[in-house]
Amino acid sequence: MKRPIIIGVAGGSGSGKTTVARNICERFSDSVALIEQDAYYKDQAHLPLEERVKTNYDHPLAFDNELLIQHLHQLLRREPIEKPVYDYSLHTRAPKRVTIHPKDVIIMEGILILEDEGLREMMDIKVFVDTDADVRILRRLERDMKTRGRSLDSVIQQYLTVVRPMHQQFIEPSKRYADLIIPEGGYNQVAVDLLVNQIRTIVSQNARPFH
Repeated sequence: MKRPIIIGVAGGSGSGKTTVARNICERFSDSVALIEQDAYYKDQAHLPLEERVKTNYDHPLAFDNELLIQHLHQLLRREPIEKPVYDYSLHTRAPKRVTIHPKDVIIMEGILILEDEGLREMMDIKVFVDTDADVRILRRLERDMKTRGRSLDSVIQQYLTVVRPMHQQFIEPSKRYADLIIPEGGYNQVAVDLLVNQIRTIVSQNARPFH
């Protein structure tokens, strides 16, 4: 039985990393499983709501990477997992879970997956989606105001006090661990095509790259 390969796709909020991850998923159809780091925010059900709302979701300590690593090991053993679902309205995990079945290719996507050494060691290819800050903030503004009902002032305030400093402290420095840096995210079709071809080569040879 072939060992699945793990592709890590990191980048700042609004960088286009999700577009890259979904682009790869579309190319491999039923042979790929997508794991979002956002699903692995820590369970905060033991805290009162007024404490949960203070969570800094852009800090490494917000994530339950131990559970994520455990689930990745299960998928590598060809075992299904029950992926958590996070309820942003309650700032904790929802009761429901999503069953993810093992696949030949596992795409792990998130802002801080390259910051964690344990996660990095599990990746066969490490990708960083590098997009200018002005583009990222505009994308975040559009997303949060349209889909999350946020006001312009609240999005800007969060960006200046949390998102930007966390990006500079944790996300941007993690770029040095990347095997491949993709400027402008999913719109860089040449880079995405090269990445897809590399993944196909690894799958066919069942070999680990960059080692």
